[in-house]
Amino acid sequence: MHASSRTVAPSIHDVIVAGAGPVGLFLACELRLAGVSVLVLEQTDNPQSPLKQLPFGIRGLSIPTVEAFHRRGLLDAVKAPSPVANASASTPHWMQQPRRAGGHFAGMQFYLDQVDRSKWPTHLPGPTDAGIATDMQHLESVLAARALTMGVEIMRGAGVDGLRQSDEHVDIHAGGQTFRARWLVGCDGGRSTVRKIGGFEFAGTEPEFTGYSVEVALADPQLLPPGRHYTATGMYTFQPPGTVAMVDFDGGAFHRTQPITREYVESVLRRISGVDALNVTALRLAATWTDRAFQAATYREGRILLAGDAAHVHSPLGGQGLNLGLGDAMNLGWKLAATIRGDAPDGLLDSYETERHPVGTRILDWSRAQVGLMRPGESSRALAAVIRDLIGTRDGATYFAERVWGLSLRYELGDKHPLVGRSAPDFMLADGSRLGEHLRNGKGLLLDFGTDASLQSTVRHWSERITYCASDAGDKLGLSALLVRPDGIVAWAGDGAADPEQVAQAAARWF
Repeated sequence: MHASSRTVAPSIHDVIVAGAGPVGLFLACELRLAGVSVLVLEQTDNPQSPLKQLPFGIRGLSIPTVEAFHRRGLLDAVKAPSPVANASASTPHWMQQPRRAGGHFAGMQFYLDQVDRSKWPTHLPGPTDAGIATDMQHLESVLAARALTMGVEIMRGAGVDGLRQSDEHVDIHAGGQTFRARWLVGCDGGRSTVRKIGGFEFAGTEPEFTGYSVEVALADPQLLPPGRHYTATGMYTFQPPGTVAMVDFDGGAFHRTQPITREYVESVLRRISGVDALNVTALRLAATWTDRAFQAATYREGRILLAGDAAHVHSPLGGQGLNLGLGDAMNLGWKLAATIRGDAPDGLLDSYETERHPVGTRILDWSRAQVGLMRPGESSRALAAVIRDLIGTRDGATYFAERVWGLSLRYELGDKHPLVGRSAPDFMLADGSRLGEHLRNGKGLLLDFGTDASLQSTVRHWSERITYCASDAGDKLGLSALLVRPDGIVAWAGDGAADPEQVAQAAARWF
């Protein structure tokens, strides 16, 4: 690892987070909520970026992400209107449909009226029963404001370029200074410097295409049919008057190898669309991406951890990368904070990788499967026709909704109860509050529907880490009580008379 010769600053932070994107900022908020000191180092000077405001930069937040923001009191701010989301909400006539789409797989849509929600009996109606759309600029602004309010230090123009770790701390060189922290978390994107210098193995599949997201002016926009189109050379999506996404199966050869010029975008658009008469008169915004799908073999090396794109990269098809990274942050924050405080049970921090690595692997394969359907050629078109038939059925639409919306997420915690390892239902309690609101302090929650005094006594030992709430609910799903981790995952659930010994064992395991 690179070692700096500069004098190390005397102060030490509990955690330094590299990267002030949504994942790094959300993780910083989680850590501060748990009472640890956090410094965020960000390479760019200016958080504002025109590329984040491209209409194709709109991101769909999955139900687990919406739940996470609800449980931290951020949902209203995230849902507040933003200029880009508002513009996208004004749907052009050609995009208007009599049915409301629920999502897509490789561009093949399923519709809300097809989805059988009875397949998810534990997901209760409420503020988290559907995903929402937002743009990256708005989301980062909301999270940065919350982080600053909570006392997170954010230093911009200070990208990590060197580090050295010992058994007790990590020295990080960034922005011409050296900082010291007990832990370092790399949230610095797909080209993560922390991952590279930290010596993490990063393996996967190389790209098949270069993707383009561009905002252009066309001399005659009517020459280009709107919507998504698969062609003999790739795929393009056109939203008039000038927003274009393209996929060119060139093995990723163009991505970040040369400047993106007006002339080059025009040539690619003509070739992909087959419309030789197209003239691009101006190139306003442009970005490239690929379907490279890589994952770190481990998410921790000593006192260095990875989250978000630093830990896993894949194509943005379906928009699941942001949700995957925010899920990493929600899972890691309370575990790392407990480790720093010294009250973490054995193996708690290791469970971050145990739980999140398989989730990342599954998303990478989901992305690869979509690429397989997009390849030019008769075989891919034939396979896509089969998938289109399946997604058009009630069972098919429900399956794809479960995957795209994130409702299939379950950690294997070794308990056969169908709720354990899943996101806690957002019960409406007798006082009008919801379960999620009782998680805003960052603690765990023992929700007791039977007001059993023995349960309250059982968790008294963990009173600083577990909130006890005794309340009836309109729909208890047949439960007598449940123990919820700070990230909203059910650690224990009881159907009949609650067993205090089982509650104590679950509390000891996680708290």
